[in-house]
Parts: sequence; C-alpha cells; structure tokens
Amino acid sequence: MAHVKIYGRRDVWQDRRGSVSDAVHRAIVGTWGLPPEKRFHRFFLLDADDLVAPRSNDYLVIEVLCFTGRSVAARRALIAAFFDDVAPTLGLTADDLEIIIIESPPENWGIRGVSGDELSLDYRVDV
Repeated sequence: MAHVKIYGRRDVWQDRRGSVSDAVHRAIVGTWGLPPEKRFHRFFLLDADDLVAPRSNDYLVIEVLCFTGRSVAARRALIAAFFDDVAPTLGLTADDLEIIIIESPPENWGIRGVSGDELSLDYRVDV
C-alpha cells in the first residue's frame, strides 16, 4: 500500500496535476512493483504565501506514505527514480524536489473495513 501527498504552489502546479501524478505513479510502479491500478494521490496546492522555502516557485514536496517492509535498497531506488526520471519529466532541478517516505505498520491502517495487516494484497511489500 502507498498513498502519495503532493505539495506545491497552486499557481505553478494546478494545471499540471495529471502529468505530476503520471510521473510519480510510473516511479512507484516501476521501483516497488505496485499494481498500476493502485494510484492514490492527493494534491495540496498552496497559495504562494503558504509555501515558504528557500527554493524556486517550482518547489515540490512529495510524501509517500506506505506500509513498513520495504528494504533500504527499495527506498533508495524510489528516491533515485524521482530524481532520475520524475524531476526531468517535470522540468525540476534536484533542489526543487523533495521526497519523504513515511512508513507505518499495516496494523495502523484501516482499509476496506479491516486493519491493514488483515488485507490480502496482490503485490509484495517486502521488496
């Protein structure tokens, strides 16, 4: 399981949500093997005054919330995919993209009426 939160300036990213979502999803599917239909993305687009950072107006923060269980190598592969593939696709420099992977045990999730550790997944988390 993985949910993605995407933070950026509304005036920059409002009309580019589809391309951002597509690039992010390709990276997660390609590195972690999530099924293509498992796309859960939330956009938090902020007014210019609500995103304060010593970066350009294009600055984008992406949080990947997921079950625990992925190896350090898998997490590094995802981060590399964001900088090697997602950033160039979106025209971002490395300084204007930040990735945060936030892991939580499956039992802390409630999905489809059950605790996450009671789900039968059709993909692996321990990659």
